[in-house]
Parts: sequence; structure tokens; C-alpha cells
Amino acid sequence: MSDLKLFRVAGGRATEVPGATVVLERHLQTLIEQNMEAMLGIRFLVSEYSTGSWHRGRIDSLGLDESNNPVIIEYKRSNGKAVITQALSYLSWLRDHRHEFESLVKERLGDEAADSVDWSNPRLVCIAGDFTSHDRNALDEIGRRIDLVSYRDFGGDLLSLQLVASVTGSTAPSRTSSTPANTGAPSVGSGNGGSVKSVRQFHDESPQSLRDLYADLDAMLVAQTDVQKEFQLHYVAYRRIKNIATVRFQPRSHTLVVRLAVDPDTVELVEGFARDVRKIGCLGTGPLELRIRSHEDLSRASDLVRRSVEGR
Repeated sequence: MSDLKLFRVAGGRATEVPGATVVLERHLQTLIEQNMEAMLGIRFLVSEYSTGSWHRGRIDSLGLDESNNPVIIEYKRSNGKAVITQALSYLSWLRDHRHEFESLVKERLGDEAADSVDWSNPRLVCIAGDFTSHDRNALDEIGRRIDLVSYRDFGGDLLSLQLVASVTGSTAPSRTSSTPANTGAPSVGSGNGGSVKSVRQFHDESPQSLRDLYADLDAMLVAQTDVQKEFQLHYVAYRRIKNIATVRFQPRSHTLVVRLAVDPDTVELVEGFARDVRKIGCLGTGPLELRIRSHEDLSRASDLVRRSVEGR
């Protein structure tokens, strides 16, 4: 059970605000679908999507996350016992219907989003009022990328979402939609027919000094145990429910390119170190970009990294 508690403080006295599950499951689904990007960092695609006569079901919600991974979202009003198996059953449909999913992305989000879909590790998000210890312990055995998110409705327009368990799954070689499967090639295809190195390759080809610098940055980002680290195609993503940071490697310039979930308007921007990328198309997520080339840079970035991790 989630240990999240909410208190109303008045006159120096704290009174707990009791939380509850919503009356109707559909109300929860509609609320999250209408606010999916703000709440989960997922771009909403469609609701109640039919899986056809063979799979015989309806996926509650389909979406595309910040790292362009396909996402299945399933909801249960109270106990999440059945929601995990239901989501897993739809994963087989998703893997067998890639072109159908990409057509849906193209229709709702455009050609660029459809061309950038990353099938290396599709994501399941299961949302329920509660999960048992057995649910959480089972995730590692399942071996798929799954988030268990609990919710509580506190009334007065207050809804909490809490990531209670998450596993990154077993990532297959990343590739975009136009790349043939099972090629055995060391690099992954891009939409223009060329090839692009994965972030793991850039990490492995970096000099030891840059990898040591990254190890110290990594320790900052995972200092709080609920932060998940995931190797995506172009960057390493750090997240809770939503991404808090992404990291790319530029070995030739001995640089870590870090994007943080920090408002650039609250930061003194320094040319060559920190810049606002809200209106610039570049890899990663987060409006603030830092370029870290040394431990001195990392020390200068430490407060901003902490702010991003703490969500402030």
C-alpha cells in the first residue's frame, strides 16, 4: 500500500486529508487522458483501442512517451491485481501491430513523431488505487518494462500519483520504425536509411576520463533510490514517472550533454555551459541544457542537478 499522506495545515495544526479511490474507473481514465502529458510525460493517442478478433480486447489508453517509446496504460479503480496481466496481454498485440501503431502516431502527432518511434522497449503503465507486495515483487520476474502507479483522490481538485514500483525490462537493440528487424548490425537504423550509434556505444567509446565524469554525475542523479535509469537510443534517461534528466556523450569534445527538468528562467545562463533549449530541436528532454566537460563543471552543475532530481 502507498504510504503517501496529505495534510492540511491551518493555525499551526496539521490535519490529515483522507484519500480515496474514485467512484468510477472510467472517471479516472478520462481525467488522466485529458492531462496525460502533464501527469505522466506521455503524449495521449487514443482511448479504448480495439485489439481485434484475435486478441479480443480494448486497450484503455495508448500513448508515446518522452523517449518516443510506445506506451500501454491500463487502469483499475481499486486493487491492481488484474491490471498487470491485462497490460501484458496487450503487449503481444502491440509488438505484432507496429505499423498500425505508427499510423496512429502519424495521424495524431505527425510524420516526425511516427518516424521516431523507438520499439526497443515498449512501456506498460498500470494505474490503480493500490498494489500488493506480490505485485511489486513479480515485476522483476516478468522481465518487461512496467511502471506501477498508485493514485489517491483527496477531493477539492487534489489527485496524487505515486510511482510505487518500476522495472526497466530487457532492452532489445534500439531501432526506429524503418529499420529491418534482426539485422545483426552493430548500429541501429535511422529514418533516412543511414545508421546511428546508440548511447551505449558512445559511452563505451568515450575515454576513461569522460566515463569517470559520467559515473560521478550518475551518482548524483540516482542518489534518491526511486530514480530509474534507462538506456534509450540517443541518451540515458533518468526518471520517476516523468524524465528528470537525460545524458548524451560527445567523446571527441569530452562533453556530457545533460538536459534537466529545470526552468531556464530561474537560471543564470552561461554561454558554453548552460542554455535554454525550449525552442531548439535537440536530443533529450528537459528545457535546460548543460555541457559538462570537467569535474569543475560538474561541481558548478550540482545544485541544478539536485533541483531537477527534487523537482523544484
